[in-house]
Amino acid sequence: MMVEQRLDFISNLPREIQQQIFSFITLKEAVRTSILSTAWKSLWTPFEINLGSDSNQRTNHEACEKLTQAMAIFLRSWNGPELWKFSLSIPERKNDDLIFSAIKGAEKEVHLDFSGRKQMISNFSLILETIFPTTLNQPIDTSMFSSLRTLHLRSLNHLAKNLVSTFFSNCQLLESLKLEKCNGLQSIDIKSNRCLQSFIIVDCPDMVCVTLSASNLKSFWYRGVLPQIHLENTPQLIDVILDLGEGLGLNEFDCEDVLNLLASIKDTKFLTISGWLLEWLCAAGVIYVKLEFKFNKLTQLCWIGSSMDRTKRNSLACFLKISPFLEKLLVNVDKGCISIPCPFFHQYWHEPHLWMDCETSSNASQLKQLKIVKLTGFTSEDDQLLLMDLLLKKAANLKSMIVASPENQSWHVFKIPQSQLKQTARCYSKQIGISSANKDCFFGLTEVSNN
Repeated sequence: MMVEQRLDFISNLPREIQQQIFSFITLKEAVRTSILSTAWKSLWTPFEINLGSDSNQRTNHEACEKLTQAMAIFLRSWNGPELWKFSLSIPERKNDDLIFSAIKGAEKEVHLDFSGRKQMISNFSLILETIFPTTLNQPIDTSMFSSLRTLHLRSLNHLAKNLVSTFFSNCQLLESLKLEKCNGLQSIDIKSNRCLQSFIIVDCPDMVCVTLSASNLKSFWYRGVLPQIHLENTPQLIDVILDLGEGLGLNEFDCEDVLNLLASIKDTKFLTISGWLLEWLCAAGVIYVKLEFKFNKLTQLCWIGSSMDRTKRNSLACFLKISPFLEKLLVNVDKGCISIPCPFFHQYWHEPHLWMDCETSSNASQLKQLKIVKLTGFTSEDDQLLLMDLLLKKAANLKSMIVASPENQSWHVFKIPQSQLKQTARCYSKQIGISSANKDCFFGLTEVSNN
């Protein structure tokens, strides 16, 4: 018998047709094609631009202007994904060449990756500001930059900061900016026009200060060590992520700076925040209900942390007091995250106080709008059970509470008084009963169907 062979019709197509197919798919999907076959990988052979240096090129500024001109040519068309590799000798740094790859997609998206060559890490600051175009004394045709919508910067270094500043200043219609794995980057100051809507910073371990002014910004996502974050002129901001799983790094904890940050995002609708930050504020003496602001527009809160102990539970409960219109609460306990112990504060920002336990709270209907609760990483520890009890007491209109184990098994939760335990057990045979922390009731856990 002859063994049937799978025919790869697409790889056998002419190169021109393959490139035409490229023009109809997203940049992410196009990059994946490089692992399909040698034919597809050849489409990603970089077009190399070696600008070198010449006797007339005297300064770093002139070198960056030369590279910016080359980038303008790179952005001339958006017919499909392309990969270019740039290299430039910088006169002021004889032993350092600026080498990076640039990938563009049909959806007016550009990725600049500066990780191609190992560089000595030097600390640097980055200032990004969009400017209004002018035709007076303009050495570079910047019209090509205005079409760019998304810019992703990876492993940005001190050699490239002037290039990126010039590049950004000409991107008048840029809507989304992301920085990732930029070692040495200590501060970033962004002043953007009304077009920038999304800003993401991920894994920049040396970050000390982030300053951002963007009047139409809707989304701010940050993951890394806690820096100073100043969000100015961001009235449209509705989606914030503060994933501070790396702790403080080499930075110091300044209670007032953190409170100013929270005040600047008080009108957000969706918030993800590291639990240790809320705990540290409470330990420093902050009484949330006495603050001059509340999160009156917050509808979804995601709490993330490595564990749910008593102090973290109580600090979350205190924060919920200033989130009166919360509709959805997600609590994600991930044992794989770094544990960040709370220090002992010798001085309090406010007067010392005790956290208010859920059992002693007199206002049992504070969370009138809360409809959905999901606890991920559930291990039936007492503090998790007390959190469940707190939410079941305070959320009078709760429609769904789901707990998920670290193994991704999920259960619906409902409360069973001691007097009804036997009757409920007869009605629900496929049910787990867990005694509450204070033994006055049971929690019934019914497995969530995958259908």
